[in-house]
Amino acid sequence: MRIAIFGATGTLGRQVVTQALAAGHEVTALTRSAANMPVTHERLRVVVGDVLDPAAVERVVLGQDAVIITLGAGRKGGVRAAGTRTVIEAMQRSGVKRLICQSTLGTGDSAGNLNFVWKYVMFGMLLRQAFADHVQQEQYAIASDLDWTIVRPSAFTDGPATGAYRRNFGPAEPGLALKISRADIAAFLIEQLTDATYVRRTPGISN
Repeated sequence: MRIAIFGATGTLGRQVVTQALAAGHEVTALTRSAANMPVTHERLRVVVGDVLDPAAVERVVLGQDAVIITLGAGRKGGVRAAGTRTVIEAMQRSGVKRLICQSTLGTGDSAGNLNFVWKYVMFGMLLRQAFADHVQQEQYAIASDLDWTIVRPSAFTDGPATGAYRRNFGPAEPGLALKISRADIAAFLIEQLTDATYVRRTPGISN
């Protein structure tokens, strides 16, 4: 497939790029600086631009089969929601329908999956702005007419892809470790390119 990746140079985005290429897909990645992309490949096209620039985003989206968003801005937020809205608008103009968007566990009806520390200390205080950014990001996706999937991973860790994580659990799921490797998250995002199970759904994933 031909896929566009936004947030491709982040710690998760690089995993998505690498795994997408390994799976045989053609990848177009937007980055503010080509030097930030450590991967080179004959099926990788790097476009320099800003995710808040509608013209740059549309150049990336045009002609794609699907879009994956893994935007991040640290704890301050401010990029995920605005960037996602820009991407959604470009997809609507370009006729691209499939959107796979990485959010976070704890948003929406997954709030019950969080423990005290994550709910009240991390997202309640330390990462309040980043969490609000994800909430708004999801609202933009859900309100769109796209074939969206919002993936809600728990805290990122390093390590290999294991496939041994739980997915699409309810808000009362017991015994979650509330962590998952970036490699496993990337693998799940890539799976959604060819699996319609979670279209217009918000699966959580976590160990």
